[in-house]
Amino acid sequence: MMELEILGMNFGCILGPLSAGKFPTKDCLLPLISKILGYLIVAGSTTVKIPQIYKILKHNSVRGLSVAAFELEVVGYTIALAYCLHKGIPFSAYGELLFLLIQAIILVAIIYYYSQPVGAKVWMKAFLWFYVTGMHNELFNLQNKSVGELSFLTCFMNFAGSVARVFTSMQENTTMSMILGSLLAVVTNGTILSQMFIYWKLQAKKEKKVQ
Repeated sequence: MMELEILGMNFGCILGPLSAGKFPTKDCLLPLISKILGYLIVAGSTTVKIPQIYKILKHNSVRGLSVAAFELEVVGYTIALAYCLHKGIPFSAYGELLFLLIQAIILVAIIYYYSQPVGAKVWMKAFLWFYVTGMHNELFNLQNKSVGELSFLTCFMNFAGSVARVFTSMQENTTMSMILGSLLAVVTNGTILSQMFIYWKLQAKKEKKVQ
């Protein structure tokens, strides 16, 4: 078999059979697709929160955004990244956590800048809600019946990335906790996306009535 490995991706198992006029086996294709998809997720994560940051800066507003939810993201990314490093999991299976953490820290700093001073009660809630990262934002939106300054592009990329990460986590044989975490991210990000569509329709109906 031809040996051609780049960043842990074995292209030789594909090029070899193809050069012989044969189709590569499933045992070759799935791990390779998983690796490529994993690195694409990592690459995409470098800009996933930029639309959200841009939207806040453009409108000089954090209306509809929960401070605690974004604080939880920072805590969650930090713990998840430390866990992956400790377990020695391949970078392609978790690399986005590093870039998401950096962007999340920047985002929290911007939200602090445009928000009122954060009291001790908010910090306590952040730690209590640690294991349900992301759920606070959804509850906040449901209560206010608005997504405020949430960025659709950021939410969509979060959802798409979490769906893809479920597949790569299973292919990379990562821990069950990582797979379950990815599934939880699919549910939470999917809920936020569905809320955006619902509230956009409600807003459109209200505007029609006003007219």
